[in-house]
This record gives sequence, structure tokens and C-alpha cells, in this order.
Amino acid sequence: MISVGIVGATGYAGLELLRLLSAHPQVRITALTSRQEAGKRVDALFPHLRGVCDLSYSAPDESALADCDAVFFATPHGVTMAATPELLAHGVRVIDLSADFRLRDAAVYTRWYGMPHACPELLAESVYGLPEMYREALRDARVVGNPGCYPTPVQLGLLPLVEAGLADLNSLVADCKSGVSGAGREVKLGLLFCEAGDNFKAYSVTGHRHSAEVDQGLSLAAKTPVNVTFVPHLTPLIRGIHATLYVRVARRDVDLQALFEERYCNEPFVDVLPAGSHPETRSVRGANHCHIAVHRPGDGDTVVVLAVIDNLVKGAAGQAVQCFNLMFGFDETTGLKALALWP
Repeated sequence: MISVGIVGATGYAGLELLRLLSAHPQVRITALTSRQEAGKRVDALFPHLRGVCDLSYSAPDESALADCDAVFFATPHGVTMAATPELLAHGVRVIDLSADFRLRDAAVYTRWYGMPHACPELLAESVYGLPEMYREALRDARVVGNPGCYPTPVQLGLLPLVEAGLADLNSLVADCKSGVSGAGREVKLGLLFCEAGDNFKAYSVTGHRHSAEVDQGLSLAAKTPVNVTFVPHLTPLIRGIHATLYVRVARRDVDLQALFEERYCNEPFVDVLPAGSHPETRSVRGANHCHIAVHRPGDGDTVVVLAVIDNLVKGAAGQAVQCFNLMFGFDETTGLKALALWP
């Protein structure tokens, strides 16, 4: 059994981690930390965990976390990088759901997150937690930077075209919509029911911090700099991300359906739907899956890729567990075989 700690296990992603790891047959959760809720039982605060987890939250304590085999951080940006060097010194492996270890360039991190990186020397070692790209590197990783929710479907949707050299890299557009849980559990005016319900809006159009992550991943895949026009939108959903991706493709003699099916045929959590399909967010709610469909409207030069995920599962906690399985030599699907909820 692998002993696991979760730092920040009161937010939406942290609670989703707790739900998934509680059902993992090879995991024993030994530490749950929360400054605000220290001393309180988990199931007293979150009744859906009654009979599943009887632990109480403790204040962040590096000595308790140092006894774990792995620690997940579901915390605001800046927390993980401060604690990671000490945990690594104790042989603990770290999986970070914040942005602290996603970007390879410390200057880029500072630009987007407004703080200097506390341990830039670890950025070269950390592995980006997208198994569909970095599966082998994840097996030996000590530090994993779990992808952001938006970058997951954007990269998975564009990778086959970029890797095959078919995409006009100056034409990439990611038009993405997310449910409200993607903004976290913190109380914010724009996320109140009366503000977000029955409403639809774009935000951060001039620059969203996930742009750097998307550009980094696709640039590595293309082996040349890539800049994606990325526009996020807030929708009145609890869970779910729908990414509509636009790409100009010069060649028309390529079977795009076959290209995508071949790229993901061995991926347990990426499902390329039949030609003509339109994936829906509810088809992946609660599951660690990304559903993808590829279209070429009017047989023209623009290809439209549709990709959907649950932002809290494949976009956060589920993907983190997927990485954990690879790091500890388990079957990649362990603890992640639950079907999507319907309706």
C-alpha cells in the first residue's frame, strides 16, 4: 500500500482527489491538511464521504507529510514549490495540481503568476503530467506538474495535427468553455449563482495564464515555437470543459479520422468518437475521459476539433491519479474506471 497525503483537501479538486483515492485499492490516505478546517472530521464537513473517510484535517505539518510515499498538492499557486525541496529530501514524491511545476522557464512562471519561483532548479527535473505525451518520463518522476484544466483538452485535441506536421501553426485558435467549479471554491462575486447563472461570458481575452502552458506543450510537440489564440468562457455549468479548436490544414488528402484514431488507439482515457460526432460535457461528467471529434466543414482548409472533459477529473484530480499510477507502477486505470454520470 502507498501512503498518501493531500494538502488542500477542502477545495473542489482536493475533494475529488479524496473521492478517487479513497476507492484506490493500493492507496492508504494518512494525512489531510487544511489550515482553516484543522481538527474537523472530513465527513462532518462533506457528508458524501461518510463511511468512506473518517480522518480529521490537520494543520499543514511537514513531519506528517514526510512520512508519506506521495503527497498531492491541491493548493493555490506558490504553496507547493515552498514545500517540495524538503519533501524530496525525505524521499516523498510530489504531484502538484497548481501551476508551480508546469512551466519549464522560471521567468515565464513569474510573468504569469506574479511571484518568483522558489526552487527553479527543480523545473528542469519536474515532469509535465499529461500521460498521453510524457508517459515514460512519468514512471520515474519525483515531481509532477499536473496540467491545467483548459490545457488538457486543447493539447489533446491539437496534438495529432501538430505532431503530423499538418497544422498551420499561425492559425491555431482554442475557443473554450468551462463550468464554474474550474474557478475553485473561493467566494467571488462573479461566481455567485445570480451572477453566473443564466449567463455566458468570455474572460481574460487579452491573456490567460494557461496560454503559456498550451504554447509550451505544443511548441515541444512541433519542435518550433507555437502561439495559440486562446479564449476562455464561463458557462453556467458546475462541471465540464468544451474546447472548440480551429486549425488551418493545407493538405486535403489526409484521413483526419484515421489520424486521430491511430494517435489515441492505445490511450485508455482518450476516446475519438465516430466521424460526425458532437461530444457533450455530460458524457464525461465524473469520469477521467476526454472525448474528441474531428470535423472538416465544407471539406475546406479549416479543421474543427471538439474536445470535452470533466475539469475536476481529467482536468485535475483524475489526471493526477493517472500520473500517480504510472509513478508507482500500477495499471494506469487503477481507481479510475468509474463511468460518467448520466443524466
